[in-house]
Amino acid sequence: MTNIEKLNSLLNQLEYKLKHHQIPKVSHSNLREKNLKQIYHLYRKLKISDKHEDFNSIFEYKAMNLSGIGLKNEDFGEVRKGKYVQIISIAYSLNNNGKRIPKNSSLGYFGKAETIDSQLKNEIIEFVLRWRYEKTFQHSEHYQQLLSKLKE
Repeated sequence: MTNIEKLNSLLNQLEYKLKHHQIPKVSHSNLREKNLKQIYHLYRKLKISDKHEDFNSIFEYKAMNLSGIGLKNEDFGEVRKGKYVQIISIAYSLNNNGKRIPKNSSLGYFGKAETIDSQLKNEIIEFVLRWRYEKTFQHSEHYQQLLSKLKE
């Protein structure tokens, strides 16, 4: 069998599987459930539960950031010397003029960036990223509810 015949055979098999739905589908609810379990595990391990006894309350924040460690593509996971590692939650409130004012709160303080243990650093990053992932699910759910109202 030539390489072209092998390739055609593989393509035919793939087309058959696609046509007959034999390729496993990714369940978003399963992904979300696993993500929430891991967030909860990290919530306890990082002692964020000391500040927020109610796990669900951490999702009331509008955003979450990390100080002392880079999260952008160009500096992902890099510690910032001279900085302190903190998980920062961001909420908004209205001032007397009705203007939205951001309010930052520390969910966890972990010491100087350059002295942080690499496993702890990774767990902190994972917590923030998984929290953001869950917020994406929540936003998606909200928009699905709005779109379903159009069908009513």
